[in-house]
Amino acid sequence: MNRRLLSVACICAVGALTLTSCGGGGGTADADGVVTLRLVAADYGDKASNSSTAYWEDVSRRFTAAHPKIKVDVQVINWNDIDAQVKTMIQSGNVPDVLQTGGYADKVADDLLYKADEVLSEQTRANLIDSFAKAGEVDGTQYGIPFVSSARAFFYNKAVFAKAGVTKVPGSWAELKAAAEKIKAEVPGVTPYALPLGPEEAQGESLIWELGNGGGFTDAKGAYTLDSPANVESFGWLKSHLVQPGLTYANPATTDRKTAFADFAAGKAAMLNGHPSLIQMSKDGKIDYGVAPIPGKSGALKSTLGVADWMMAFKDNGNREQVRTFLDFAYSKENTLKFDETYNLMPVTEDTLQEMTGNGRHKDLQPFFELLPNAVFYPLGDTAWDAVSAEIKKSGGTAVQDPATTLAELQKKAEDTVSDQ
Repeated sequence: MNRRLLSVACICAVGALTLTSCGGGGGTADADGVVTLRLVAADYGDKASNSSTAYWEDVSRRFTAAHPKIKVDVQVINWNDIDAQVKTMIQSGNVPDVLQTGGYADKVADDLLYKADEVLSEQTRANLIDSFAKAGEVDGTQYGIPFVSSARAFFYNKAVFAKAGVTKVPGSWAELKAAAEKIKAEVPGVTPYALPLGPEEAQGESLIWELGNGGGFTDAKGAYTLDSPANVESFGWLKSHLVQPGLTYANPATTDRKTAFADFAAGKAAMLNGHPSLIQMSKDGKIDYGVAPIPGKSGALKSTLGVADWMMAFKDNGNREQVRTFLDFAYSKENTLKFDETYNLMPVTEDTLQEMTGNGRHKDLQPFFELLPNAVFYPLGDTAWDAVSAEIKKSGGTAVQDPATTLAELQKKAEDTVSDQ
């Protein structure tokens, strides 16, 4: 089987949207000439009062007012259930017109999707942030349409830095280690650097450190390079300079990101890599925090780990023109800005990025805005990635104990998975 590759982000976890035509497809309209699209969206809200239902119903209402011959039925599903329900929809032949979720390569592999240029106007495509548009490509063709995004940056506790006598924000690994040593000596009870390599998101923290040494999960052609010399060196540095000296958790391989975030927000950890949701957590915990580019081996990274949620359009119902009209409407600045601001997410379009960086309402996000255009993504476009990611989550954290052996084992599993495609 041809191995379809794409450089794409995952996310961690953000939302999903689907449009499907009512009835049996073929682009058919009802007796009044009206085509109905079904929109299935994951819920970004955490309670009824901020459910995504209200957002999408408002978009649907305004869209149909402007385009009376196209209606949009809205169905919002919670994050825990949406993947399974969408899978059932596809298996039962109730194929959506458009789906927005965390990954799409498997659907490209099954030849279910329109190309992005078939369902987006040239103006809308040109408005997508270039790094995210390219991240939606499979074998050089864009299928995934970025919807919202997030990125990672370096968080530090200013009060702890002051107590420890740390006067410079670390930009390199050596500077990070020096700061951690001062914190350990001067501020007892605080974990100098929170290193979460547990099963919740070992792949995220691993990739950040590997990028800091010029490594990563794949090479330029998309082949897995989990045990590259650069990656082995990265974990060797973590082992000898952070773990063994006691400058981080005693067992990073069993420590999840939620623990690291909670510790930072409670003043129990001084430094870590985080995403924008940590801003509000830090404010709630009354932490005087700072945000900066992530330290790399030789200096601060000019890029960062990016995560995106994706929209895709299905061919089955034949409603290409109607979907195109809806997506162009949905990607207008009015709509994308409202969604991003409602859920404190990062934009994927140039005009919304310019608005959010210039309107003065999002100064806390400025470090993320600066890093976003050069974001680096997981290889989610590779149909083997889900299985490879699961293996990294399961055992990748143990690389801080035996880097060469652990990474070699992961590389073999990745190669075996690819060969089974």
